Amino acid sequence: MADTLFHKIIRREIPATIVYEDEHLIAFNDIAPQAPVHVLFVPKVDIATLNDVQPSQAEILGRLHVAAANYAKQQGFAEDGYRVVMNCNGHGGQTVFQIHLHLLAGAPLGRFGTPK
Repeated sequence: MADTLFHKIIRREIPATIVYEDEHLIAFNDIAPQAPVHVLFVPKVDIATLNDVQPSQAEILGRLHVAAANYAKQQGFAEDGYRVVMNCNGHGGQTVFQIHLHLLAGAPLGRFGTPK
């Protein structure tokens, strides 16, 4: 397994507030939240960026989204709404090179997509 911060969390080498885990993925609270709820959903298979996902790995992306939606429903904020985001490479805002999905919720998030 690679040696990113997320891989260390998966291996339990560093602490994290884990909110969901199964044999395919792990989810934990972001340490620098951008919304009242900010959870990262990370697959347990090594894939550095979205560009590296192979057609045979498409199910992994679905699992991340389904897990995020289920979490939103279980936590009671699905009806109010939430955002899911995947960043890819530097210009896309990716800082940890293991694919992951951000789930943001808990307050109105406003419009999205204005470049800096």
